[in-house]
Amino acid sequence: MKTTLFNRLTAGLLAAVLCLSVLASCAAKPQKELTRYSTIFYDVFDTVTQVIAYCESEEEFTKQMEALHADLISYNQLYDIYNDYDGVVNVKTINDNAGKAPVQVDDRILSMLELAQKMYDTTNGKLNVAMGSVLNIWHNYREAAESHQNEADNTLPTQEELEAAAQHCDINNVVIDEQAKTVYLADPEMSLDVGSVGKGYAVEMVCQAAQARGLTSALVSVGGNLRAIGKKPDGSQWTGGVENPWNASEVYTTDSLFGAAINMSDMALVTSGDYQRYFVVDGKRYHHLIDPDTLWPAAYFNSVTVLCPDSGMADCLTTGLFCMPLEEGQKLVESLDGVEAMWCTPDQQAVASSGWKSHTRQ
Repeated sequence: MKTTLFNRLTAGLLAAVLCLSVLASCAAKPQKELTRYSTIFYDVFDTVTQVIAYCESEEEFTKQMEALHADLISYNQLYDIYNDYDGVVNVKTINDNAGKAPVQVDDRILSMLELAQKMYDTTNGKLNVAMGSVLNIWHNYREAAESHQNEADNTLPTQEELEAAAQHCDINNVVIDEQAKTVYLADPEMSLDVGSVGKGYAVEMVCQAAQARGLTSALVSVGGNLRAIGKKPDGSQWTGGVENPWNASEVYTTDSLFGAAINMSDMALVTSGDYQRYFVVDGKRYHHLIDPDTLWPAAYFNSVTVLCPDSGMADCLTTGLFCMPLEEGQKLVESLDGVEAMWCTPDQQAVASSGWKSHTRQ
């Protein structure tokens, strides 16, 4: 979930009108024109955030974006596993207290972890936020590789090192007390890594909050998480695209997309891919999506994209599906209401779920 899928909109301002609302006297209110605005943030979840929205005024748009940005910053701090923040009890705090004591946390951490536990069961353990000890090893080797000037200096963890860490990934040792609002890691050597759920869940929550504040038409992109709020004022749907994993680029152009545009209204589109975060050893790429069974980067696909109404669920599913064989993943997706997916395989084939095409722009 670490690539950015920006919406390819036509240039210029798009104006539209709200539907007429009828008063008790049957008199109609004047039509109000909505104007397209956009903004970009660079300071949350270690990625780029772009928001495009239709509002009645720039003042309204600015007010909405200030609130949305503040929400994203708060979630970013809560779900951070690397940094402390003054006055904030976050996931790092939970990890620091592993085996020591339960940590009383914000409801936004509890609800995110409860989703992660549910998706652990849904994906048969392929999505496991308790894998922090293993993922941290890969993170450290990737960080070391980024500091090397010569690719030949890059190295890999040993199987023994990974298997030792894997002894501390039992999600049953994540003890949540809903009444006391505490989280306790019963294994002192375990740690949480919520990179597979935190950003997606945060995007879903901030979009729901924005809707509650009155935002009716927007497209929010936070890295690989795209979430549409409502439709455009003219009644047309927002559109998203799937990054071509075989021609991926940090500069997004039409050439880096493939397939038809995806129609989106109150939907999330999330992609996980092997081209997003990786390092190279002996000419081979080692990406960040680790298979819980092998403890090595999953090798089934180059990318997996999920379309569903909930960004948090979509985030979890992209990771889970990336780490399971195609037939198993297809069976899972077909069993879930409102969920569609597309798998991009190493032989450069794109395989979609049965209802995927119904969401594409014809």
